[in-house]
Amino acid sequence: MELLILMGVLVLLLALGVPVAFSLLGASIATFLVMDIPLVVVFQRLAGGISVFSLMAIPFFIFAGDLMYRSGIAQRLVEVAEAMLGRTRGGLGLVNVGASTMFGAVSGSAIASASAMGSTLMPLMKQKGYGADYAVNVTVSAAIVGLLIPPSHNMIIYSAASGIGVPIGDLFLAGVVPGIVTAVILMAVTWLVAVRRGYPSGQFPGWASFVRAILIAVPGLMAAVIIMGGILSGIFTATESSAIAVIYTVLVGAFVYRSLGWSRFVDAAQQSVKVTAMVLLIIGAATAFGYALAVLEAPAQLAELITSITRNPLAILLIINITLLVLGTFMDMSPLIVITTPILLPVVMEVGVDPVHFGIIMMLNLGIGLVTPPVGSVLFVGAAVGGIKVEDAVKTIWPFYLALIVSLVLITYIPALSLSLPQMFK
Repeated sequence: MELLILMGVLVLLLALGVPVAFSLLGASIATFLVMDIPLVVVFQRLAGGISVFSLMAIPFFIFAGDLMYRSGIAQRLVEVAEAMLGRTRGGLGLVNVGASTMFGAVSGSAIASASAMGSTLMPLMKQKGYGADYAVNVTVSAAIVGLLIPPSHNMIIYSAASGIGVPIGDLFLAGVVPGIVTAVILMAVTWLVAVRRGYPSGQFPGWASFVRAILIAVPGLMAAVIIMGGILSGIFTATESSAIAVIYTVLVGAFVYRSLGWSRFVDAAQQSVKVTAMVLLIIGAATAFGYALAVLEAPAQLAELITSITRNPLAILLIINITLLVLGTFMDMSPLIVITTPILLPVVMEVGVDPVHFGIIMMLNLGIGLVTPPVGSVLFVGAAVGGIKVEDAVKTIWPFYLALIVSLVLITYIPALSLSLPQMFK
């Protein structure tokens, strides 16, 4: 009965348009009232959910990503990608995917990538004769790569939610190959759609321009090298690396590119505070909701249900993937990670799935939800930047959905894609 109330109130509040964090809190409060549990427990769990040291990395990585966008690093990455890929048919679409992959390596944020690549490339793509829906679909799909390429603050949330301290450094390394695989598959689909629509080819700017673009972009790309190199060498932790990323980005933007002034710095700080507040409130609310699920023994019941159907790890991963894909269409990524990780991780570990591997599966799976209505936040951002209706983008996005699903299947059933790099550096 209590579980029905918990889930029923959540669904009702979400259907009424109540923000996710307050829907989670409302459902938790309603359930605790019925169970006669003091309401102070809800707020203790909320505070405890965000009082985790590793979560300190989230505001810094969000801040670093916004600074990179405002300091012109995204523009330099676009120039490199254009020099490498722009001469093929539909070259600007490939440039979009390539630049998003590189930007993901220094920001780790899908929304930041969609905003940066969208504002930089969408006007140019439409000017060159590309359809607005194509520009939006390529941009939002490629933005998902940023969730896999380190650093990704969602991996930090997963590590904290796991309860077993999945190493953040291992998660960062595990995302590299899956991120590249996803980018390559998206490039193939981007090219095929461009050929089918008859989009134009670009021109190679010459080796001198190519080398110059790379040299100019190197200071920005070094952020990823410094972050991963510092973590792997043990010089600093993943949390400390986030603060170093901010300092490095400020230095590069202000003194190397000289495009980061005081006003842009303040704008980035204000936007990062807003985003961080939303993310941490959602994490805290999801922690309270997860506690209610634990009190009602929902994780154990779900695990028993799944294992009663099958104990085959391949079948269990298929069931979980389908479940997460459905949930991702109705709820944002951060609360789903906090809620579902403690429930699903023990189930997959029981049948031999590595927690690092499962973390990468979750990143891509729930990332697909970010470009799927009705709660696809990245899709809404891309459509807004592209100046088209979400419905118009969804009508033609199915080839890109298919590409992401193919990548999800490969990552799910070929663990070596995720585990080879972490094992190499142990």
